[in-house]
Amino acid sequence: MTASNDTSVKAAASWPVVSVAQAHALLTQAGSPFEMETLTIRGIETRVWKNAPPDLRFEVTAARAFGDRTFLVFEDERVSFDAFHRAVANLAQALAADGVKKGDRVAVIMRNIPEWPVAFYAASSLGAIVTPLNAWWTGPELEYGLTDSGAKVALVDAERAARIAEHIHNCPDLDRVYVSRLVEEVAHPKIKRLESVIGAAPEWAALPDIELPTTPIAPDDEATIFYTSGTTGKPKGALATHRNITSNVIASAFSGARSYVRRGEALPVPDPDGPQRVMLLSVPFFHATGCFAILSPMLLQGGKIVLMHKWDPVRAFELIEREKVNMAGGVPTIAWQLIEHPRREEFDLSSLESVSYGGAPSAPELVRKIRETFPNSQPGNGWGMTETSATFTHHMAEDYSNRPDSCGPAVPVCDMKIVGPDGETLAPNEVGELWGKGPNVVIGYWNKPEATVQTFSDGWVKTGDLARIDEEGFCFIIDRAKDMLIRGGENIYCIEVENALYEHPAVMDAAIVAVAHKTLGEEPGAVVTLKPGAEATEAELRGFVADRLAAFKVPIKVIFQTETLPRNANGKILKNELKKLFA
Repeated sequence: MTASNDTSVKAAASWPVVSVAQAHALLTQAGSPFEMETLTIRGIETRVWKNAPPDLRFEVTAARAFGDRTFLVFEDERVSFDAFHRAVANLAQALAADGVKKGDRVAVIMRNIPEWPVAFYAASSLGAIVTPLNAWWTGPELEYGLTDSGAKVALVDAERAARIAEHIHNCPDLDRVYVSRLVEEVAHPKIKRLESVIGAAPEWAALPDIELPTTPIAPDDEATIFYTSGTTGKPKGALATHRNITSNVIASAFSGARSYVRRGEALPVPDPDGPQRVMLLSVPFFHATGCFAILSPMLLQGGKIVLMHKWDPVRAFELIEREKVNMAGGVPTIAWQLIEHPRREEFDLSSLESVSYGGAPSAPELVRKIRETFPNSQPGNGWGMTETSATFTHHMAEDYSNRPDSCGPAVPVCDMKIVGPDGETLAPNEVGELWGKGPNVVIGYWNKPEATVQTFSDGWVKTGDLARIDEEGFCFIIDRAKDMLIRGGENIYCIEVENALYEHPAVMDAAIVAVAHKTLGEEPGAVVTLKPGAEATEAELRGFVADRLAAFKVPIKVIFQTETLPRNANGKILKNELKKLFA
């Protein structure tokens, strides 16, 4: 099955000077910061970044060189790199005293506060397997995560402590719960205030200067369990290694370098005395993007992370202006709200240089709107999943402008292919299931051997995404395989209809879901949120789509929502919830 015609904008004659393959070869040659080597990992030959950090503890140790430079900002709290190191080392010592050792699971259940990365790196430095759980989960869901992982210690914030209090007795492996920012004391023999060990964030700079533990850690040792979003069935814990995670440090820098080479320009020389890079973190740390693709690279680069406890566009504007934020984004919805919010022009957002996103499909129109709204900013996107430890492809600059409906080529250490229904590798531009392979693909699912066998094969992860790859290696995500509609034998890719809706000037958020039909099987239904102050009718939107797509793809009904559509922590629309609107 071949895809529809490529609608991407043709590149200008001056772009590119160098092909993607040539750029990758130049940037990864021997002696380059992006040099690769091939290793045998668990019996599988794998290309890896030669200069990636060996483990997560190394990141904390190396980053201490940034000293008094600010690393974390949360409201009015500021934490330096040195203070962060002290907090991590002191907490690691306390966890070791609790009996935490290499391979033990340590759960972290918090919203975005400075204690989250301290807990993450303290447990990692002991060789423990850190298990971040979704802070949006209910008490029973958190109980599932704690028992499924067999967590020995949990580090939680006050709100999560209240949720799990009545479930602790159902978690037989759980010996200790440290609670941060507790307002009222909780009488429970297993609960202890985190501040009794490391104090409050503003006090970390005065903690004792001690070394991190010296437990031997190898790059391919188990490091984390991140649970998949769980939109259907029980969440599965993706078991990642230190190498899986630290691969993001090099991958995050590679795409920008590729853009320079594609233009035929020399790479900029790093300036240790140059302005600090500042990231507004609007996605959660407990998501692979927030932890692997942002926290880990920013720590080693000496960047500043400005934390948002929860997403609010006006608060984001205030923080961008106050902290001179260079980089923002997360998921497409956030980018749209930065652009469309009626109060945007009240704030100085000129410091923004990058608005990037992933985790959900984005409309090609978003690229143009970012350039129009933030002229000093480069739009960027990428594709990855929990099972690929975040970054697998990355897309920015002229490449993104010329192929706005692509998520980019794979980073050089990764391979991707399109597989047909009989397991055959398909030719360029044919649509099938996307498979990925690389040093960032996780080992498998924790305690779920059958699911592991179904999803992983000889180092490849079967993503469940329908996609195509063009002749130059650019990937185009068509849809989630399970979300594709089949109307009377005709395939309808949801993203195609959603992108048509996004072209309407009044539409801010859109989703297509399957509506059951007695004879046709399924028909497309649309749920739409309009931009502030905009107006559109159901008939108008259906006619708008009909002018662009075949009649069988036109939504049979359009339901309007006043709020942005419900999403899970990974930014994916909860289509099962939206389907209920059509019941």
